[in-house]
Amino acid sequence: MGFVTPELLSLYQTPGIGPQRMRNLVARFKTPAAVYSASTRQLCEVGGIDQTLAAAIKKHRDLAFAEKQICLAGQSGVTLLSIWDEDYPPLLQPLFDPPLILFVQGDIKALSLQSVAMVGTRAPSEYAQIMAEKFARELVQRGLAVISGLARGVDTLAHHACVSQGGVTVAVLGSGLDQIYPSENKQLARRIAERGAVISEYPFGAKPDAPHFPRRNRIIAGLSLATLVVEAGETSGALITADNALEYGREVMAIPGNVNNPKSWGCNRLIQQGAKLVQNIDDILVEIGLQMHPARAVQLSLPVEDLSDEESAVLQVLGPDPVHIDAISLNVQQPVSQTAAILLQLELKNLVIQLPGKKFARA
Repeated sequence: MGFVTPELLSLYQTPGIGPQRMRNLVARFKTPAAVYSASTRQLCEVGGIDQTLAAAIKKHRDLAFAEKQICLAGQSGVTLLSIWDEDYPPLLQPLFDPPLILFVQGDIKALSLQSVAMVGTRAPSEYAQIMAEKFARELVQRGLAVISGLARGVDTLAHHACVSQGGVTVAVLGSGLDQIYPSENKQLARRIAERGAVISEYPFGAKPDAPHFPRRNRIIAGLSLATLVVEAGETSGALITADNALEYGREVMAIPGNVNNPKSWGCNRLIQQGAKLVQNIDDILVEIGLQMHPARAVQLSLPVEDLSDEESAVLQVLGPDPVHIDAISLNVQQPVSQTAAILLQLELKNLVIQLPGKKFARA
């Protein structure tokens, strides 16, 4: 069975039928259509199926809903991918709780690339903003894909950095593909799908309800060789993704933060508990067993000697810490308008990154 049928999609929506029971049913009856043709007694012979679940299978058969979902997918250019398809992500398949059906907008091959998950707080500090963009950019430059959840904050920064480099990133939603959340990321989602993918296990029309996001996090962790937590408080949802990664036997890494900043306490606690402390891209590559191949890295920045005198002067003012444009302008003795133009050129050359509040730092 290599495609999603209305019967499979209907069965998938039956309350109480999880991944293992679905697998058991299909293994016993060979096709979802045959599951619906089976008697209650025959259904109860399958592991995990009792009278209550057998009755639910019979009661909740809704082929009209399933056919509408398949129609919407066709109209939207969305691929429906089941765990029985050969293109199903190999890292998800052996998990004990994989999504049996994925709605995929974009390139399904992006789901099988070597990937690192990047997650963190929805309200990152300036330091975390710099780190999120830096590591996402460097990961795609090394030929890796970045997996995240399209949430505000670290997720959004990571996705933006990837698409700006022409790299591959995958966004995993806690809603249907027609219910992008947050709504301001609709354009970003479209850009992600151009080279990577936006995916969900939830059907069209599913709202971004709170219980969906912990479920979403397990897919982020499951698709990835490792999970990097950029900045997280002690109760951050990013720590759920880290827990999922540990359950799946994947690497967990964290960027250390200011001990006086509560937003860093989750990351620092992970490091105390054995997560890999990450300071640079090599730390990640070594941890997941990849060696640097300079030929694979994308050369996107110009050598400093190729810069104009004005660009060099501005670049010398900048370091890893954010600097306001007014301070830069004052330092190089240029009008703010001229400094802004120079900064834009440096940003286009991937030597500078812009942060909220008209602040800039070295890339």
